[in-house]
Amino acid sequence: MPATTLTLLSAENVYPDLSGVGGRSTLIEIVGALLTIVLIVSVLMLVVSGIVWAVSSSAGNPQTAAKGKVGVFVALGAAVLAGAGVTWMNFLLSLGDTL
Repeated sequence: MPATTLTLLSAENVYPDLSGVGGRSTLIEIVGALLTIVLIVSVLMLVVSGIVWAVSSSAGNPQTAAKGKVGVFVALGAAVLAGAGVTWMNFLLSLGDTL
């Protein structure tokens, strides 16, 4: 068997040209607009699902009450995911500044 050798090449200092990439302000505006739309829809969904859950529970309709309950939890999950998305985007934008 031939002996294998490991050759280490000297590393060059190569960095990306971050000034060549534009559109950061546009990305921030788009994410902000999408967050606003998602939060408005999730609050409306939370209100409607809460009303359906309450009315169905008091009327003795367990199937519709269960669907209202699922709607409440889906609305809360959407709001949490939207907030987490903004946090993730802010982290990535600050990480990009340090490169």
